[in-house]
Amino acid sequence: MLRLEVKNLNKNFTIHTQGGMKVKGFENINFSVKNGEFLSLFGPSGAGKSSILKTLFRTYNTTKGEILFHRDNKEIVDISKASESEILELRHAEIGYVSQFLQVLPRVSAVDVVAQQLIFKGEEQTSSRQKAKEMLAYLSIKEELFDLSPLTFSGGEQQRVNIAKGIIAPKSLLLLDEPTASLDKNNTMKVVEKLKELKKQGVAMIGIFHDLEAMEMISDNIYKLKRVN
Repeated sequence: MLRLEVKNLNKNFTIHTQGGMKVKGFENINFSVKNGEFLSLFGPSGAGKSSILKTLFRTYNTTKGEILFHRDNKEIVDISKASESEILELRHAEIGYVSQFLQVLPRVSAVDVVAQQLIFKGEEQTSSRQKAKEMLAYLSIKEELFDLSPLTFSGGEQQRVNIAKGIIAPKSLLLLDEPTASLDKNNTMKVVEKLKELKKQGVAMIGIFHDLEAMEMISDNIYKLKRVN
């Protein structure tokens, strides 16, 4: 089943400190992704990879083009034109985003940060916490850290908590912005294996990888970008 279609997507940024000067972020982006498929965005720095993901998630507004999201109920929503309430509903139930950076409330433990994602979907607290512990252990987070705030962790540990949070209760479309950027080879491969499991579950994914080996291992298709002049 088709999950997302991107048609003639363009994004311009307005630099207000430069008298309203317009700068092209990206232009003429066209691709689609199906359930159980991983599409990687590949290109040089400044080609707009992260900006495309943020536009798909509607962190950025679209300058031109369509982003057609196919819901499980067969409804098609154009993310570029949807209302704020529709976008919030999609983010809550159907579209997930994993960035490089962990953003959580202070004093919430690592295990609760991860378990909350399952609880939001209706799972019982005890089983949610157990699954969260198993996911954190799989991603090499030491057990003695489980009940501490991840804001006290190292950068790599925070990123692994962030990945666990993003994939433990996957939505139908998952956007990943360099999720393995701070990870060593061993943990990068562990993340790739988890993403392969999500593909088998039918999750559609669009991602950016700095690690070319990881990108080639997980990708069904690679969309190549050039820097916009």
